[in-house]
This record gives sequence, structure tokens and C-alpha cells, in this order.
Amino acid sequence: MLSIISRQTVYGYELSMILRDHGLSVSEGSIYPVLLRLQKEKLIKGEMKKSPNGPNRKYYFLTDEGAEALEEFRSNWEGVKTPVDRMLGED
Repeated sequence: MLSIISRQTVYGYELSMILRDHGLSVSEGSIYPVLLRLQKEKLIKGEMKKSPNGPNRKYYFLTDEGAEALEEFRSNWEGVKTPVDRMLGED
């Protein structure tokens, strides 16, 4: 989620559609608790904006702390991904 939000501001439903387009089936009901937790941890910030269609929407964007957390995750992921890829290639 942080990676998506780092590239563009999104609202909750839009985020669930982007995740779905990437092959991840995540219900809207599970998206909002995660967004709330990320806000409480100050990794993202939500801002109400007018919607071209219908009611206002809460758009989320990455904070400086969120950018740091994303970089830390990427670094940790590479540390896990490379050895796993090697193990899987040794079949």
C-alpha cells in the first residue's frame, strides 16, 4: 500500500481496485482498517477533497515517515527475496 500511495494520492476504493489489478484480492472492508493504522503510525496522511462525482473523498498520501518506512521495507525485502530466489532455483 505504501508503494502505491508513494506514486499517487488515492482514496480507499481506488486503492482496492489498484491492488486487484495487481492480482491481490483485498476487500474494501479490510483496506480501511489498514489505512487507519498507517495514519495512526503517521506513515500516511488523509485529506478530504471534492470528488468530481458524488460526495467528497478522503485521499491518502505518503508522509516523510512513510517514505522512510517504505525504503526500509524495500531493503528488508531484498534481504529476504534474494536468498529465497536462490533456494527456489536450486530444485
